[in-house]
Amino acid sequence: MAESPVRVLLADDHKLLMAGFSVLLKQYGVQVIGEATTPEEALTKFRELTPDVLVLDIRYGERVSGLLVAKEILDEFPKARIVFLSQFDADNLITEAYRIGATAFLTKDCSLDELATAIKKSKAGETYFIPRIMERLAKITISGKTSPQAVLDERELKVFSLLAAGYSHQETSERLGIGLKTIGLLYRAIMGKLKVSRNADLTRLAIENDLMPRESPEK
Repeated sequence: MAESPVRVLLADDHKLLMAGFSVLLKQYGVQVIGEATTPEEALTKFRELTPDVLVLDIRYGERVSGLLVAKEILDEFPKARIVFLSQFDADNLITEAYRIGATAFLTKDCSLDELATAIKKSKAGETYFIPRIMERLAKITISGKTSPQAVLDERELKVFSLLAAGYSHQETSERLGIGLKTIGLLYRAIMGKLKVSRNADLTRLAIENDLMPRESPEK
């Protein structure tokens, strides 16, 4: 009896790319059952379609929320299989993707064979590494690099994100409903945990780790 195709949801804001994958993946026994062009749509369609595997981009235009929607999906569906397919391959993105529970991370210059293999292994519950990514992860592990997501708690992460985007302590206090004195204490804790001394370093780390809020303060 023929093996059932792997049911995949594609989430990327490049419609032409998704259309190409929808056609080409058929020859590998992969059926694209839905497409999403925004993180919000990816979450909605995942709930509706319950695909075997979600192939998810990290960046959506100016918004950076692929990692956040993946975490939300995995919180709601712990057995979800997520393959990241990204134009960006910074070390922190790779490690964060695997930390939150992704089963594979590929860049958009990967071969169709690699993508199909990642999808099939993900459905089987296996983690897939292309050699280049495996080598990068090994080096990161040896060097002991960590991301803000790995060292900050949930409240600290929210404060970090706003301060990195240029919000003042007062503005951060008002937006989060946290006392101004507490914001000051959290700021010092964040700086200490991240081992940085300047606000510019917070901004750099937020950009590198895709933690900038969608809205920026008006100047």
